[in-house]
Amino acid sequence: MSTQTIKVDYLARVEGEGGLFVKIKDDWVTDVKLKIFEPPRFFEGFLRGRSFTEAPDITARICGICPIAYQMSSVHAMEQAIGVKVDGQLRALRRLIYCGEWIESHVLHVYMLHAPDFLGYPDAIAMAADYPEVVKNGLRLKKIGNHLVTVVGGREIHPINVRVGGFYRVPTKRELQVLVDDLKWGRDTSIEMVRFTAGLPFPEFERDYEYVALRHPDEYPYNEGRLVSNKGLDIDISAFDQTFVEEHVEHSTALQSMIRERNAYFVGPLARYNLNYDKLPPIVQQVAREVGVDGPVNNPFKSIIVRSLETLFAYDEALRIIEAYEPPEKPSVAIEPRAGTGYGCTEAPRGILYHRYTIDDEGIILDAHIAPPTAQNQRTIEHDLRYFVQEALDLPKDQLTWQCEQAIRNYDPCISCSVHSLRLEIERE
Repeated sequence: MSTQTIKVDYLARVEGEGGLFVKIKDDWVTDVKLKIFEPPRFFEGFLRGRSFTEAPDITARICGICPIAYQMSSVHAMEQAIGVKVDGQLRALRRLIYCGEWIESHVLHVYMLHAPDFLGYPDAIAMAADYPEVVKNGLRLKKIGNHLVTVVGGREIHPINVRVGGFYRVPTKRELQVLVDDLKWGRDTSIEMVRFTAGLPFPEFERDYEYVALRHPDEYPYNEGRLVSNKGLDIDISAFDQTFVEEHVEHSTALQSMIRERNAYFVGPLARYNLNYDKLPPIVQQVAREVGVDGPVNNPFKSIIVRSLETLFAYDEALRIIEAYEPPEKPSVAIEPRAGTGYGCTEAPRGILYHRYTIDDEGIILDAHIAPPTAQNQRTIEHDLRYFVQEALDLPKDQLTWQCEQAIRNYDPCISCSVHSLRLEIERE
């Protein structure tokens, strides 16, 4: 028997810091730990005692990549608590700003973080030497997403225009029309993005997941819907805490989630896609059929294709919203605090993001609970690594290390969000 340890001190091309420990004994994987060691950030704690109107701007600081998701989940929760409903063009603008976030996040992941893995490059800079047009298109696609967030949100990082009840200011029709040519280019280029990712080499790896995502009766989900799964789950978001349980494990500063009396579950693009394919517009379904992923996709490595299809959707949806846009008379609806508890759950690029708040009569936050998608996926990532490593034990040490990192990047983990990879150790006995 031999002992072997493989270490990757810091995994590049993920957001945040963590580590992976794999123990192998007699050619059998006996232990897998995804170690998230970023310090806790205590957002839930310092939300308490603040005004309900402050939640969108405070929670946006949790993540520089997906601040819109945090703002949208918080405003929906607060509006439910005070009995306010936002609809019409204000609701459409919320979908529009979410389009921008999905675009910039998905494109960053596909071109800069994950595609180099499949093509054997250490990073996108090295990849650009052989694929200059691909990388150049990726940069432009992301820039358009950032610009869309800026126009609706006030700035591209930690936007400042979102508020409980709507927005502080709504864009003019002309301000949105100026974006149309770039968005049309982006829609066309996203089709090429799908074809590019569908041509990448994928390991044969499928598992029987329980996918969980929002499902809306009329649209591909961003902000609203019921929580459903492919194994019978169908609940209102207010039942989240009764349905899911979070556990602390010694090796992680992020809580691990599972469905009560069941086990791990999978959130994110694959979950949304497999549970809501019928809600995608014809252009997206046509391209999906063209590249052969119009049925259920159960290989997590192919999530890069699904992210590309969701990028195409976001561009198409943004154009649809802008075409129908008429500025509302007021940028927000009237809000008045009242005591209550509100629940919000939206689809961040990485999966469902749940918020719950309890406020008093003056709108002061008494309690806050946030369940980010990477924390919800953590247990599934560990399960995936256990099966993946077991099937790849014959690989050379450096190649196995590389593929472990690639497998974790399938989830596009936002580790900083989750604490509120990667050092890799493989021990053989």
